[in-house]
Amino acid sequence: MTTPPPLGRSLCAMITPFTPSGALDLDGAQRLAAHLVTNGCDGLVLSGTTGESPTTTDAEKSDLVRAVREAVGARAKVITGIGTPDTRHTTELARQAEKAGADGLLLVSPYYSRPPQDAIEAHFREIADACGLPLMLYDIPVRTGTRIEPETLLRLAEHPRIVAVKDCSNDFLGAQKVLARTDLAYYAGCDEHNLALYAVGGAGYVSTVANVIPEHLRSVLDAFDAGDTARAARLQQRATPLIEAIMSAGLPGTVTAKALLNALALPAGPVRSPLRPADTGRTGELLALHDDLIGVSA
Repeated sequence: MTTPPPLGRSLCAMITPFTPSGALDLDGAQRLAAHLVTNGCDGLVLSGTTGESPTTTDAEKSDLVRAVREAVGARAKVITGIGTPDTRHTTELARQAEKAGADGLLLVSPYYSRPPQDAIEAHFREIADACGLPLMLYDIPVRTGTRIEPETLLRLAEHPRIVAVKDCSNDFLGAQKVLARTDLAYYAGCDEHNLALYAVGGAGYVSTVANVIPEHLRSVLDAFDAGDTARAARLQQRATPLIEAIMSAGLPGTVTAKALLNALALPAGPVRSPLRPADTGRTGELLALHDDLIGVSA
């Protein structure tokens, strides 16, 4: 990118801490947010997939934005997820997030109903027209059932408040086509793509794994920016075993990230049903991979 990314570069898809009883842990959220920013994140994405947004209420989402905003001040961008299958409800959440102090909005395509591309485009435009915050569109068809097709993104890029994409499409060619023809800030939404997308002009990442290794993931981009592409590749490769264990070992990333955060004595707490916690064996494996990575000199 020729200009700084509009919503940060090293963004964490932050978990939502809960108390042992399952209530929203705002003190824990503030402590975790401050820790992540101190250790390399310049943006925090709340109430996304990793933040268990389907299980939190509208009021909890607003309370979380306010608490994190208070904790990090101007040190990092605060983006919050507002996606629902209902355009009216999503618009309400957009306005609510703006009042709560968010810097931007993460907007997934409407899920379950699987609308066609023209309806997805109209949905995004209606929400962008209804609020004053910049939007990051979230393309994750494995969860929503529909792509935000590259041609749709090309049209949506004309809207002044649609500024970014979180890409979990696994369509690297499609991402490059949009990068080549728009000014959209493209963020890797899958940690295995962090360096690859950045190398072809991406803006950075929105990372679940950053909950537990924020400094290491940022160092990958820092090395690339410094011109040391070999070191950037080496750092990305070293993180691969932990990325795989958190994101691709049979449990949702929320479950594995929370298990590791709890093992590291950082705020996390339980997951909400229907998710179930990781067992002690899986938690031990995650902790061993984390400690091996952190113990290796860069």
